[in-house]
Amino acid sequence: MSKTYLVTGGAGFLGSNVAAALRERYPSARVAVCDFFGNGDKWRNLTGHPADEIVSPTELFYWMEAMSETIDTIFHFGAISSTTERNADLLVETNFTLPKILRAWCAENRKRLIYASSGSTYGAGEHGFIDEESPEYLGKLRPLNTYAWSKCTFDYYVARTIERGEKQPAQSVGLKFFNVYGPNEYHKGDQKSVLARIFPHAQAGRPVHLFKSYHPDYPDGGQLRDFVYAKDCVDVVMWFLENPDISGLYNVGTGKARSFADLANALFTALDKKPQIIYESMPIELKERYQYFTEANMERLRAAGYDRPFHSLEDGVKDYVQNYLNKPNPYL
Repeated sequence: MSKTYLVTGGAGFLGSNVAAALRERYPSARVAVCDFFGNGDKWRNLTGHPADEIVSPTELFYWMEAMSETIDTIFHFGAISSTTERNADLLVETNFTLPKILRAWCAENRKRLIYASSGSTYGAGEHGFIDEESPEYLGKLRPLNTYAWSKCTFDYYVARTIERGEKQPAQSVGLKFFNVYGPNEYHKGDQKSVLARIFPHAQAGRPVHLFKSYHPDYPDGGQLRDFVYAKDCVDVVMWFLENPDISGLYNVGTGKARSFADLANALFTALDKKPQIIYESMPIELKERYQYFTEANMERLRAAGYDRPFHSLEDGVKDYVQNYLNKPNPYL
C-alpha cells in the first residue's frame, strides 16, 4: 500500500513548494493537499504538480480517520501568516489550536509531523536567534506581533509536552523559517516577500521603494534580514522526511544576514538593469515594532547532520527572477 503525505496549507506558498517536491521525489506516494482556495488565484500553485487529493479543511479530521492506515507524515503549513492580522482569537484557533489537535492525532496514531514555525518568534532578538527548544528559553522570547506570538505559543506548548513526558508523534519537527522568498507566493498580496513586491517596478525600469532607517546603527536600506530561498527550505523539509529518527525545533535560514539594499541590487543585477532605489518613510505603526536585524543561528541544524549548501542571496534572487518572476508562467 502506497504512503500518503498530507500537506495542510498545501496550496499556499511553502506548502505548495513542499507538495511539488513530494510529487517529484516520491512519485508512487499519494500527495493530499488540505487548504481553502477562495476566489483568488491560489489554485494556480497546484497546476504544475497536481495533488492526488484535495481535502476541505472542514472535512480534514474525518478524512484523516478514513486514511489513518496509509498516512505516513503530515506537513503542517496551514496558518494565518499575516503579520498584520490583529484578530488574536482567530490566530489562536488557526495557529495554535489546530496544530495542537493535529499533533495529538499524530501522537495517538504514531504518525510523523513536520510543521512550520517562524523566525519572527524571536522578536527583536534580545535573546539571540538560537533554536533552543527548552520551555525556559521559549518562554523568554518576546514576539513583536500577534502572528509571531501565536507561533511562539505553539512551540512552547510542544516543548512542555516533551518536558512532561507526554506521548509524542513518531517524529516531530518544527522549522523556524526566516525571510523566505520564492515561486508560488504571488497570491499573498502585501504579505509577499519584499523581492516579489518590488520586482514589477524594477522590471518596468522604475525605481523601487524601500524604508528609511530610524536606527542610528543602520543606514537607509541597511536593515538586515536572513533571506532564504524557498528551494532551500524545501530541501531541509525533505531531509527531515529522509531522516525519521531526528526530531526537534530548528532554524531554517542561510545564517547570513543581508540588507534590503543588497536584495534590491541583486534584483536589478538579475534583470541586467541599473539600480534605482528610493527610500520612503516607514508607517508609524510599523516603527514601533520593526526588526532591524535577523540572522538564523544554523549550528543546531548542521550538528544534526544537514550539510547541504544554501543559495547565496545573489544566486537565489537570480534563479527566482530569471526562471520564475520574469517568465510568462511564474509557477512551479
